[in-house]
Amino acid sequence: MMRSLAALLLGVLILVGGGHPALAGPVEWIEVPTTAAGQQWWDRGSIREDRQGMRTVLSRFTPAASEDGDQPNGSLYVMQLDCGQSLYRDKQVNGIPRFRSEWQPAGDDGLIDAVIDAVCSETLPS
Repeated sequence: MMRSLAALLLGVLILVGGGHPALAGPVEWIEVPTTAAGQQWWDRGSIREDRQGMRTVLSRFTPAASEDGDQPNGSLYVMQLDCGQSLYRDKQVNGIPRFRSEWQPAGDDGLIDAVIDAVCSETLPS
């Protein structure tokens, strides 16, 4: 299980880096404040900015445990962020591309809102 998660993560990092393994930086998970929905992290080493000025970042989400104590599986996302309008869309979920994903506001999702704020505030390496 752990080996397959590591392979999936490596594949996603390579895709975030534009298909160039050398662009996939070290993984540095930054956790945003937990909400009733669960926990979310973003990877500082995966932030990229495209030609249109949009940012992409690898994030992972783990839902909160259910009332019966079961811990649901988490998911990995490649999120594209429009920092000027505070919008996001999921470009990949667990390594599977989402070709027609729509831009969305964070709405009442404190986790996504915190990821947008943090990633858009992050200074990009020069």
